[in-house]
Amino acid sequence: MSVDGEIEMIYQYYPPGVKKVIASGGSAFIGEVDESTVLKYPLAPGREAIRTEIERKLLEIIGPHPRIIGFKGFSDMRIYLERAVNGTLAHHLLESGLPPPSTRQRLSWCREAAEAVAHIHSRRVLHCVIQPTNLLLDDEFHLKLADFQGRHLSEDGQVLLDGWSGEPCRFFCPRNDFFDANIITDLFALGCNFYFIMMGHAVFPDIKDGEDGFREKVAARFEKQEFPQDFHACSTVTLNCWKGLYGAAGEVVEEIKALEQKLED
Repeated sequence: MSVDGEIEMIYQYYPPGVKKVIASGGSAFIGEVDESTVLKYPLAPGREAIRTEIERKLLEIIGPHPRIIGFKGFSDMRIYLERAVNGTLAHHLLESGLPPPSTRQRLSWCREAAEAVAHIHSRRVLHCVIQPTNLLLDDEFHLKLADFQGRHLSEDGQVLLDGWSGEPCRFFCPRNDFFDANIITDLFALGCNFYFIMMGHAVFPDIKDGEDGFREKVAARFEKQEFPQDFHACSTVTLNCWKGLYGAAGEVVEEIKALEQKLED
């Protein structure tokens, strides 16, 4: 059987209760259950299934929060999750065809992303893959963080759970070990998401995805601290995230709240 044939067979297989596949990622499918629920299930047995189990454990540790995608249950290495009916932030900004959001709305999304990160960090969970495809929008266009395959740390910083995840190059804080995540690397990625939200595109648009050495070119600029110079309403906070000037996501939340207040005044 050809590779295309195998892929087609996988997409035709729906677990009980799943009507259709509505999304897929590096390790899992997302299947529609009903208007309010989706089922996340691994692409294949083995490592991917283990990562699904880790995500379930991380979601239980994190607990309910308005900025976190809702966890509805777990069965046979499959996770039932709240359905974010307005899809990913990436799709909304790049492909929806809707009018560009206001600066007020963009700042609100930045704050909500920071609130999500502040909450998971308070539970000693690192996300490790904060990017616009993991920022989802609910029925009122509020943001919810999803895809928890990062790490849970002990009080002294030892890794208790590890989902073996890492950020794509445009959200990756320079470091020697790809999997050496911490609060600073999560906040660096958060800053890259702020840039995306405010500008409507990822960092370094002159470096095209897929061109020769594009990952190395992006990494080289970050390593040299040649950060984007675009001015926007959240540019100072974004730069501070890139420079590692925050010790906690709560500090980021408060600074964005102050920016929102200035916009209102």
